[in-house]
Amino acid sequence: MRWVFSALILLHGALHFAGFAKAFGLAELSQLGVPISRTMGIAWLVAGGMLLATAGMFVRGIRGWWAVGFGAVLLSQIVVISSWSDARFGTIVNGFLLVGVGYGFASRGPFSSSAHYRREVRLRIAHATSQSLVTDRDLEHLPDPVQRYLRMSGAVGQPRVQYFSAVWRGRIREKPDDAWMEFKAEQHNFPSEPARFFLMDARKGGLPVDVYHAFRDHAATMRVKLLSLFPLVSAKGPKVDRAEAVTLFNDLCILAPAALLDSAIEWEPIDMRSVRGRYTVGSNTVCGVLLFNEKDELVDFVSEDRLIASSDGRQFTRQRWSTPVGAYRDFGRRRVSTRGEGRWHPSDGEYSYLEVELLVIPASASFPQRRRTLRVAFDVILVILYLYHIYSIPGIDNRIQPISRCLHPVTLQTGERVND
Repeated sequence: MRWVFSALILLHGALHFAGFAKAFGLAELSQLGVPISRTMGIAWLVAGGMLLATAGMFVRGIRGWWAVGFGAVLLSQIVVISSWSDARFGTIVNGFLLVGVGYGFASRGPFSSSAHYRREVRLRIAHATSQSLVTDRDLEHLPDPVQRYLRMSGAVGQPRVQYFSAVWRGRIREKPDDAWMEFKAEQHNFPSEPARFFLMDARKGGLPVDVYHAFRDHAATMRVKLLSLFPLVSAKGPKVDRAEAVTLFNDLCILAPAALLDSAIEWEPIDMRSVRGRYTVGSNTVCGVLLFNEKDELVDFVSEDRLIASSDGRQFTRQRWSTPVGAYRDFGRRRVSTRGEGRWHPSDGEYSYLEVELLVIPASASFPQRRRTLRVAFDVILVILYLYHIYSIPGIDNRIQPISRCLHPVTLQTGERVND
């Protein structure tokens, strides 16, 4: 569907150049019977260029594509109306494009979950400060398995964790017999606050579903929307807060081992390959058991404090939860797991409801999308101003005619054809 929509925008944009060609005599277009002035010819050209820019931004995933797309559809409809008898069917295409642009606004616009996610993250990153380095002495109070895990992960000699982020892909389902939903996700955690923001783009029945988890001020919310418009789940409250506290602890253990130095965690050794940790967030203290292998890698996290949500997000039931992980690799100086599962353990048998692959751990958190959108918009404005300047110069016909001759054969008054 993504590529079909892109192709439709590209084709529609390319057809707009015919209006420019007719206005300046660059091509013989008998299909266009309505005269087109040079001013409207420039408008046809700009509309086509904006549509092509929209297609490029959409394919590249630039979040502001919908804004350029809305301007393109608006200008396109204006020029279509100016040549209604020739171009009226373009209104149908513009209608389809407007629906797509509307979804783009809902999913990436200023009121979307995506925009909320980025605002929360930017606000916190803006106040980030430099941190001291982790030393061997900092590890002395930790149980031996945790000490070895932190050394294996490369935590020693690195700055203490102030925030971290990750990009994922995977699949998820609610029940063992449900179909899997493919997804891509990103998250940012701020352990010292603590805060966590998680944004997922999934597909359900071929339709896009966005999932947004936010934990801040010791309170959690979860929102799930179909087509970024229709709420499927909206959950908050003490039970959600407690469930998210377990997830926070799990994130620290898997993605940011150096954060296990946090004073909010109390450790209890079990044996040489396992420990129990108690993590306190506000009024919630949650517990998890960490299991390690002979390479000192974390291989599982098990908690009895997680709560499974009903399909509508209104009821939560306490249930054993585990996240087996593996496939460790290096990201710069850090070594972390790149594959994992989320598993529920009901009385009638455990099952996997989540499978993930870690794609990226960014060295620093940044969002270049806004600058890229502004750059594209600025380039479009420059093209408009340049074309307006060129084609408003007196005697421009003398410049256009040689170009016309290069582009197509010219019919002389005698009826003979001159070929280049």
